[in-house]
Amino acid sequence: MTTSTPLMTAEELIRLPRGRERHELVQGRPVTMPLRGMRDGAVVASVAYLVGKYVEAHGLGEALLGAGVIMHRNPDTVYGPAVSFVARERLFVSAMPDGYLETMPDLVAEVVAPDDMAEEMQAKVEDCLAAGVKLVWVVYPERRSVVVYRSLEDVRVLREGDTLTGEPALPGFRCSVRELFLG
Repeated sequence: MTTSTPLMTAEELIRLPRGRERHELVQGRPVTMPLRGMRDGAVVASVAYLVGKYVEAHGLGEALLGAGVIMHRNPDTVYGPAVSFVARERLFVSAMPDGYLETMPDLVAEVVAPDDMAEEMQAKVEDCLAAGVKLVWVVYPERRSVVVYRSLEDVRVLREGDTLTGEPALPGFRCSVRELFLG
């Protein structure tokens, strides 16, 4: 007889000690990832800065950096996108909660590290879109490109000379893909 490891909940995940690793939860099973390297961290900072500056200037809601999002319950799935955005009208009623976000973001941006698995990233994209995320950006620092998903049928690959837009999640947002890789 074999014993299986009990599934973890989002509430148990948030109580894990913080250290040199990041944790996500996929169908109740913890997934551990190393901290980002300098280049990838700089790209995350650029995405967060550009999105955050736009969101604040237009009073659109909250831009979040690495905040956990509960995608599914029973078993729980919690992702920690590099950057996310939630529109003001969909935000929490009073104070910002201590726990993970339970409202689906309008935008999720992931920055792909060299050791990230393509299958795992694609599964995250599909989960996000199925859960109601309007726009997913998958940023590839090594290739200096962004794959934009508005749905699984509406996918575009953008390179440095292209313009990244925020429709439908961030109306009016525009920046050169090149801006994501400065620094």
